[in-house]
Amino acid sequence: MSSPYRAIFAAPGTKAFSAAGLIGRMPLSMMGIGIVTMISQVTGRYGLAGALAAALALSGAAIGPQISRLVDRYGQRRVLRPATAVTVVSVAALLIGVRAGAPDWTYFVCVVGAGCTPSLGAMVRARWSRIHRGSPELLHTAYSFESVVDEVVFILGPILSIGLCTVWFAEAGPLLAAAFLAVGVLLLTAQHATEPPPHPRDHADRSVLREPGLRVLTAVFVGTGSLFGAVDVATVAFADERGHKALASLVLATYALGSCLAGLVFGLLTPRGTATGRFLLGIGLMTVSMIPPLLVGNLPFLAVALFFSGLTIAPTMVTAMGLVEGLVPRAKLTEGITWTSTGMAVGVAVGASVAGRVIDAHGASAAFAVPAASAVLAVAVAFLGYRRLRPAPEREGPRGEHDGQHDKQDRREGVA
Repeated sequence: MSSPYRAIFAAPGTKAFSAAGLIGRMPLSMMGIGIVTMISQVTGRYGLAGALAAALALSGAAIGPQISRLVDRYGQRRVLRPATAVTVVSVAALLIGVRAGAPDWTYFVCVVGAGCTPSLGAMVRARWSRIHRGSPELLHTAYSFESVVDEVVFILGPILSIGLCTVWFAEAGPLLAAAFLAVGVLLLTAQHATEPPPHPRDHADRSVLREPGLRVLTAVFVGTGSLFGAVDVATVAFADERGHKALASLVLATYALGSCLAGLVFGLLTPRGTATGRFLLGIGLMTVSMIPPLLVGNLPFLAVALFFSGLTIAPTMVTAMGLVEGLVPRAKLTEGITWTSTGMAVGVAVGASVAGRVIDAHGASAAFAVPAASAVLAVAVAFLGYRRLRPAPEREGPRGEHDGQHDKQDRREGVA
């Protein structure tokens, strides 16, 4: 491992909480596809499967930021464990209902409850921010590493979920996803030394989404999420039209691989210029990278095109996390990061739905116009709102009084 990555893990507890975050994030890529596979296998009704997956995504988008807001106020341990218990019980009820042939409406009640799944990525990034907030270079590397972890999750999760549902038993995918969540949360919340302190009196009655810059960033993430959702659906349909549907997972894996490699390299670099400028550049390159998929005619060329498109993802996401860290008060950082994930989740649902309609009407090749249009929307919002992507007042300057107060609290708790 290169020296910048060794440096970020030099602080005590970092390896443990990052590993816990990896385990706890697996449901992010396993739960939705696992429910689709399970329902389609048991009932043969793809319409019901898709509707449940959409309900899960929308429920998570609505509930996730509220859970993170409570985490900022009361701490990770006090909030994550009960929220995870609700999710696990909801998933268990769904699996029992599917096995017993319960009415459809009960499935929707269960997936809404499963939307209480906390954003483990936001929890882990908040811990990195606390440990390395005095060193922008190390924080940049830490965010790059977590971006790579996200891509690993999205590569392995669907393979595990679909494979278990089809090879073992239909409910195996969602069951394992719930188990990963429970284990990850228990491991993470057992680590007190690196947990960010709660801020019960800091802006307790005010949502961080009122920050103009975060609203712009969340809207951009809706566009990028729509891009990702549309690419997934269009790629599966493109492979299916050519009689090689099973190869779709490999093509999408090249997409994630490109992002993985870019994230690793980006973490070794020292950022230049302003975060806002780097973010605008990243969104612009992401938009340009959506042109080649419009022109390809076979799977090998599509894989190559998506690999190069993937190279633009991780650097842009890493820069976005840095922007959030500067845009919102430190007391609301977890909620701020979660809002970007929420915007992406909404975008994924919209992009997948629109791409599906285009495929039905015009074929898979035409559907690649949906991610291209989504990218154009994202870059337009970013450039129109770039003036709002400025640090919050308390975050300006090298070390504000607000941060100094929390540093004293950190030292009392024994955390560097």
